[in-house]
Amino acid sequence: MPLVDPGPLSVQMMLHLGLMNIAAPVIAVLLRHRFDASTSILPAGLAQMVALWAWHAPMMQQLAASSGLAQLVLVAVLGVTAIWFWSAVIAAADWRALAALLLTGKLACLLGALMVFAPRDLYGLPGLALSLCATGPSTIGDQHLAGLLMITACPLSYLVTGVALAARLLGRLDDSPRSDNATARAR
Repeated sequence: MPLVDPGPLSVQMMLHLGLMNIAAPVIAVLLRHRFDASTSILPAGLAQMVALWAWHAPMMQQLAASSGLAQLVLVAVLGVTAIWFWSAVIAAADWRALAALLLTGKLACLLGALMVFAPRDLYGLPGLALSLCATGPSTIGDQHLAGLLMITACPLSYLVTGVALAARLLGRLDDSPRSDNATARAR
């Protein structure tokens, strides 16, 4: 018997993590030649965080749990904002992208921590209108598992991207032409 059975919150979290941290970056890479988002990293990051935090508001969770259409719309909004964000990070590929990854990653971790350390079930969901594999109501254990999944997966994808981007930026510094004085001294 597992310590915590996945309930509606943790099943939704797995879906959202797959959408926002795997599918969206892959789609952004595939669209990189069609979408120049280099100037939109701030609005893209803000939109993603507003969508993420709004989705996790108890009122929005109740709406999504009671209506399949609302659940689909909210998942679509998360997906679109995630694709926009990852497209902006890829297009910028500079210090702004690193800052956006750091800030949005921290805000996602904060939300996950709130779910993990909440002393009660914040949502009280009766179940989901569109249930993939979990039925039944949300519980405090389900909420803690969902928050733990968020705290684990979000920083991992952001960290991997941030490290790769930082290495790329440091490589550019190493390849940059030296100033005339440095070149003259080297001779």
